[in-house]
Amino acid sequence: MKTRALASSADLGAAVPAHEGARLDRLDAAIVSLSAEARRLERLGLERALAECRRQLRYWNFLRALFTLPVDSRLDLDDEADPSGATDHAWLPR
Repeated sequence: MKTRALASSADLGAAVPAHEGARLDRLDAAIVSLSAEARRLERLGLERALAECRRQLRYWNFLRALFTLPVDSRLDLDDEADPSGATDHAWLPR
């Protein structure tokens, strides 16, 4: 089952912006939108939807933390082989 984004700014299918500032703006927008949606779902007592919203919020907060790591702390993907054979690492910060 494919998970539906609970906020349009939290759409995982959208492209990752190339500029660091734009990436952080998009991440912040997703977090703010999902936080507001979580409050709304909690008020309505929609536990299942709230659990999904909180799961998505954890993911976006994780991405925010990942994308704000200092450059020296990031994994240098050019020097590491991907065991799956995949070559597209667009979802990881550079």
